[in-house]
Amino acid sequence: METRILLGEIEADVILKDIKNVHLSVYPPNGHVRISAPERMSVDNVRAYAVTKLDWIKKQQRKLRSQERVTPRDYVSGESHFVWGKRYRLRVLDSPHPGVVIRARHLELRARDGSSQQRREEIVESWLRQQLKATIPSLIGKWEPRLGVTVSKFFVQRMKTKWGSCSTSSGWIRLNTELAKKPVECLEYILVHEMVHLIEPSHNPRFVSLMNEFFPKWNFIEMSLAGCL
Repeated sequence: METRILLGEIEADVILKDIKNVHLSVYPPNGHVRISAPERMSVDNVRAYAVTKLDWIKKQQRKLRSQERVTPRDYVSGESHFVWGKRYRLRVLDSPHPGVVIRARHLELRARDGSSQQRREEIVESWLRQQLKATIPSLIGKWEPRLGVTVSKFFVQRMKTKWGSCSTSSGWIRLNTELAKKPVECLEYILVHEMVHLIEPSHNPRFVSLMNEFFPKWNFIEMSLAGCL
C-alpha cells in the first residue's frame, strides 16, 4: 500500500510493506521524504512517528538544498573535479602523450595544445575507467565468498540513468564510470547491490533483508547517490 501524508508543509510518501521496522529517508536533490513502515502500522501512527522526526527531516532537507550542484565541465585549468570523493583542481598541460596524473591537490590532464573539449573529456573518462577497472577485482574477490555468488564478467561504461546493472542469467555486472568520482564505499555498495541481485533478482523483502544483513549502511549510501545522475 502506498499513500501520501502531510507533515505541516512537508509532503511524505508512505509505503506499507512486509518489513519489521520503520525506515525514514530524505532523498537528494530536493529533500523528498519517503517512509517505509510495517503493514501492521496505521497511517495515523506513521504520521505520529514522522512528526517526532520533523526537526531531523528539516535539517536534512536544508543540508541537501544547500549542497553545491555539479555543473557541466569544460575541462579547462582551474575547474574542480572529483576522484574517489576527493576534490582536485584541474591543470591542463600541453603534451603529445595524453593522460591524467594526480599530483598533490591537482589533477593534471595532459593533452595536445588546442585539443577540443570533447577530446579532453574523453581522456579523463578513459582514465576514470582505468581507475575503476583496477579497483573492482579486489572488491569482487572480497564479496564473492561472502555472498556465495560468482561474477563471470564486469564492464565499466558511462550510464545515463543507472549506477549499475546485472544479468542474472550470465552473471555479468555493469558499473557506471561516474562511480570513480564518488567515495570508494559508493562503488562497493553498488557492486554488492548488483551481486545480491544474482541471489534475488527483484527488490522484494528478501532482497532488502539480504542487503541489511551483508551491507547494513546501504540505505545511507543509496540516499547520497539518489538524484546525482
